[in-house]
Amino acid sequence: MKNIEIYTSPLCGFCHAAKRLLTQKGASFTEIDVLAHPDRKPEMIQRANGGRTVPQIFIGDIHVGGCDDLFAMDRSGKLDPLLAV
Repeated sequence: MKNIEIYTSPLCGFCHAAKRLLTQKGASFTEIDVLAHPDRKPEMIQRANGGRTVPQIFIGDIHVGGCDDLFAMDRSGKLDPLLAV
């Protein structure tokens, strides 16, 4: 399975939903809490091409985007193959 990183904040409902979906898929991920580690937020913004909101989700080298993007990818049938590689 590819390396999955998700930038989050503990107060973010969308972050919890994205993590729940990944967990249901059996995917393990590294969570980077930008509230607890504000020094990581500039890194997130750069990697996300200017995206400042959480969650920001990366699967391997692919920037998925946020929670809505992750769920859209799942609905279109593109998430499972990406996780399986």
